Amino acid sequence: MQSDQLNYIPILMQFILAVGFVVGTIIVSGKLGPKRSSEIKDKNFECGIESVGNARIPFSVKYFLVAILFVLFDVEVIFLYPWAINFKELGMEGMVKMVIFMLLLLVGFFYIIKKKALEWE
Repeated sequence: MQSDQLNYIPILMQFILAVGFVVGTIIVSGKLGPKRSSEIKDKNFECGIESVGNARIPFSVKYFLVAILFVLFDVEVIFLYPWAINFKELGMEGMVKMVIFMLLLLVGFFYIIKKKALEWE
């Protein structure tokens, strides 16, 4: 093997260990886990409150849309931290790239506002 290929052996070993742990845990939990079911054990339980009605009530798509938009903008804001830390080292080129990034972010934000994706009905 070449020395470049030998550098990947620890990664391969870690991958095999992780997959082995997951598969082993699934197998052991299947053998040691509970095998008896009853009406009381299979009953839904949440915070000590008795379940009433069907648990399959559909949520509004707006709920999921707002959640996805929150995660999207939150991740985009995370990109600002490395830029702020390395602001002086990046110089003018870094500043121009960040202005372009922020303009694209603002275009997306104004598009969301124009489409009224954040307004509840």
